[in-house]
Amino acid sequence: MVVWWDVAFVAILLLTAIQIAVGGARGTDLLLSCVAVAAIGLAYAGWGGPAARSRNQKAAVAYLVVVVIGTGAALTRSGDASLLLFAAFAHCWMLLDRRGWSVVASAALALSASLGILVREGFTPRTMTAVPAQMGVVLVFAVGLGMWVAWTMRRGEEHARLVDELRAAQDALARSHHAAGVEAERARIAREIHDTLAQGFTSVVMQAQAASAVLDVDGGAQAARDRLRLIEETARDNLDEARALVAAFAPAPLKEKSLLEALGRLVTRFGDETGLEAWFVVDGVLNLPPSAEVVLLRVAQEGLANVRRHAGAGAVEVRLTRVDDTVLLEVSDDGRGLPGGFGLGAGEGFGLSGMRERVAMAGGDLSIGPGRTGGTVLVARLPLNDAEDRGRRTGATEGRQG
Repeated sequence: MVVWWDVAFVAILLLTAIQIAVGGARGTDLLLSCVAVAAIGLAYAGWGGPAARSRNQKAAVAYLVVVVIGTGAALTRSGDASLLLFAAFAHCWMLLDRRGWSVVASAALALSASLGILVREGFTPRTMTAVPAQMGVVLVFAVGLGMWVAWTMRRGEEHARLVDELRAAQDALARSHHAAGVEAERARIAREIHDTLAQGFTSVVMQAQAASAVLDVDGGAQAARDRLRLIEETARDNLDEARALVAAFAPAPLKEKSLLEALGRLVTRFGDETGLEAWFVVDGVLNLPPSAEVVLLRVAQEGLANVRRHAGAGAVEVRLTRVDDTVLLEVSDDGRGLPGGFGLGAGEGFGLSGMRERVAMAGGDLSIGPGRTGGTVLVARLPLNDAEDRGRRTGATEGRQG
């Protein structure tokens, strides 16, 4: 932008010099007028131009002093030097940061120009009346135009500043969302690994230990083979879970099976691995949204894992029921119960806290406490969207009829 100011100013200086030369100025008048124009040009190159870029107010004032004096001096010799006023008034407003100083500089320029014209025309009653009046009109117009230009420029600068702040805020928000997304994805992967792979590996270790123990017993070969078969099945399931996790698919047990089939197989496998009595009970549950099925499956996996590690139970029951627009999953055992001081957030490990967070994200709640006849019961409650569930139920019915 400043480059165009430079070009325009140089063009005005050249046009002024040419107009003075062709306008009839000769000898000393031509020489002094051209010297004044040249002095203004040199002052702009040394002070005015750099001040326009750096906003150095001392350099701007020094340049404008030369402009005021040079314009008045040129007008004492040639009326064609009045072309300089176009650039001079504009520079009073462009270079000074304070409007008050711009008004003062404009008034000084108008006074210098008036004196220059009066010196050239003579101090007669007519000129002393006409010249100040004409220059006063020019001054009012210049100040009004300068105020409007200054207001426009400041509005433009404010707009540019607001745009920069908005872009900075958008960038910060994007970075925040990205960081939150990364953190959420890390937490999701951590929960998935804990709920699937870690528990599968725990099962493999326990089955391997059990297989080693029965090898030393007479007739233990068949029992060892049974344990090895369970190890193989668990390892294959873990491999499927790992592949589904990497590909961000639904849990492997739900890819080709319903939730009821997946939970039934989970409970049966748990009973085979631990030797506990394990039951799966279903009461009035039809098709559920996929998101709810994933949450319920993970809760059942974590609940059974806690029974395996901590309960010391002889029996466990997984019950899936539906009451109106709420589905409940209960995992209860007849074990030793909860330790003393256990409560919400107290004594909970990563598994329970992650399970509670997973259920809360689905809009439900999770509770854990003593069972009605001893042991521990874990209950997850999930609200369901009736309209969505009816649509899924109708689609499932039509699929079965087809």
